[in-house]
Amino acid sequence: QVRVVESGGGLVQPGGSLRLSCAASGSIYNVRTMGWYRQAPGKQRELVATITAGGKTNYADSVKGRFSISRNNAINTVYLQMDSLKPEDTAVYYCNAQVYTTMWEGDGYWGQGTQVTVSS
Repeated sequence: QVRVVESGGGLVQPGGSLRLSCAASGSIYNVRTMGWYRQAPGKQRELVATITAGGKTNYADSVKGRFSISRNNAINTVYLQMDSLKPEDTAVYYCNAQVYTTMWEGDGYWGQGTQVTVSS
């Protein structure tokens, strides 16, 4: 019933930028932490950045200073601004939203993923 949908991926040259968006919709009582994760071929999924409902952010060391996470609570949307992209940033990027559907029931929901390819 809860949907999480990412958009904004694509092909970009090294040093370029992309902006990813992720919107949660459906039967939502409250959205708490939202975050971005990525998975490169042959590697495990890893945390990229998270942001709490109050705006507290957390970043992987590999993206600090280059990526910025933000959110619009009014529309349950989280963004990932990616600058100075490197080939090693190439991965499928997944959005996760911690959603409460009632005041008692909460769970994490994943989006379908969006491909980011950094190549010249």
